[in-house]
Amino acid sequence: MPKIKPFENYTQRYEEWFERYIYVYESELNALRKLLPPGKGIEIGVGSGRFAAPLGIKFGVEPSVKMAKLARERGIEVIRGIAEALPIKDCTFDFALMATTVCFLDDIHRAFEEVKRILRPGGYLLVGFVDRESRIGRKYETHKEESVFYSIAKFYSTREVLGYLNKAGFIEIEIVQTLFKDLKDIRVLEPVKSGYGEGSFVVIRARST
Repeated sequence: MPKIKPFENYTQRYEEWFERYIYVYESELNALRKLLPPGKGIEIGVGSGRFAAPLGIKFGVEPSVKMAKLARERGIEVIRGIAEALPIKDCTFDFALMATTVCFLDDIHRAFEEVKRILRPGGYLLVGFVDRESRIGRKYETHKEESVFYSIAKFYSTREVLGYLNKAGFIEIEIVQTLFKDLKDIRVLEPVKSGYGEGSFVVIRARST
């Protein structure tokens, strides 16, 4: 069952986070831009369009009605659905984005298989997430019950996400990272570096066979 209740009930709180942590948000966008493929893309779990809109992604899938409404207001064509059963034909998109989505999935393996299905041959999946083993990830995990959003989340390490990508048949992995401080200490844009293990926000790009 999709984990949408907090996003339906606390839509404004969700939006306010991006304004409060503007440099965190912009740093995450820069990391995603670093590996963003060309072509026709879709964001799976598009939310309110906070990532898709500035990245020029015109299509999204979202189970939350209130989130989808905001995304449409940001110019995204939203299809209601879930990642594990995408209401999209095979071989439709050149790339798919999942930004801060994997921690809310019911079945990450099934979701990655579905993304692979809707990608054209050689298409890319771009996954942006907070690494459970990072500075911010450990704090989120420790205090998850205090958050209306993260209390229902399951965080993954980079190694775990790589394992799921490999199992689903994705290849040619590229990784970048950002957010090297605590959220409250990020007052300017953070750098984007290759690899993982230092930054809390990790972006993985993998190619479909």
